[in-house]
Amino acid sequence: MHAWRVVRPGPMASGPVEWSRVPVPRPSAAELLVRVLVCGVCRTDLHVAEGDLPVHRPGVVPGHEVVGEVVEGAAGFAPGDRVGIAWLRATCGQCRFCRRGRENLCPESRYTGWDADGGYAEFALVPAAYALPLPGGYSDDELAPLLCAGLIGYHALARADLPEGGRLGIYGFGGSAHLTAQVAIARGATVHVLTRSAQARELALALGAASAGAADEPPPEPLDAAILFAPAGELVPPALAALDRGGTLAIAGIHLSDVPVLDYQRHLFQERQVRSVTANTRADAREFLEFAGRHRLEVSTVPYALSEADRALADLAGDRVNGAAVLRA
Repeated sequence: MHAWRVVRPGPMASGPVEWSRVPVPRPSAAELLVRVLVCGVCRTDLHVAEGDLPVHRPGVVPGHEVVGEVVEGAAGFAPGDRVGIAWLRATCGQCRFCRRGRENLCPESRYTGWDADGGYAEFALVPAAYALPLPGGYSDDELAPLLCAGLIGYHALARADLPEGGRLGIYGFGGSAHLTAQVAIARGATVHVLTRSAQARELALALGAASAGAADEPPPEPLDAAILFAPAGELVPPALAALDRGGTLAIAGIHLSDVPVLDYQRHLFQERQVRSVTANTRADAREFLEFAGRHRLEVSTVPYALSEADRALADLAGDRVNGAAVLRA
């Protein structure tokens, strides 16, 4: 089969990924072999390719927003079943975090497209216990971003502790943010989007945001909560400054550039707080996908052929993707 491998982590201009012929993987008794139909292109894939995240598996195949069909594998699944493969791939099930229902914090957790080969390929493996059911009413292109962009945004929204009917600020407006905004609006929130992309601001308004401005500008009213999707630490101070008393900023990324020095009185006093976001649990995934089945989300996608994954990643690095890039196998 054909697959993309991260062979020289570094800037996209240096050619970190390579289009290769590799053997079709063989499933264990607990795994599914899945024919990849579509794989979303996530910023985490870019961090793996460019070396922002340390190498966990040399030559790894990236990709963790996989929509596919079961070819063979574990009991409980039949050939032709449609499943999703997401970022979280394995946990120990025994540690104090797993026992508390917070398996996303498991010290033994493993991830698709980082610890094990992912979906930038014609076939992929997934442990059967981590394969996700998919909601109806969406195309394959639309489903793929739900499996990470949607999941991590849904978890970030929970971490932001937005009160009912509250005012949410969203910093950065790519694949994850444009889905999270819709979830928040469906729940009755007022959403203000702050992003440097004029195209993204247009999309935000079209999806129902109350306002859309530049990332370094204050929103039109104080925020009850905010989510930072852009991997830009310099946006943390203005996002905190935009919070009302008691507000929470959730940072929805696995990588963030350095955060400037904060001023306690301006940024943190009056019980403002910052929370990080780490992956999601399978319970989060099922809850979000059920929500997406009940509330039709508009998923803005930009399609690429699987053989064009290097171009898709370069476009993502250059902020040239308005919505979520997807690879069609």
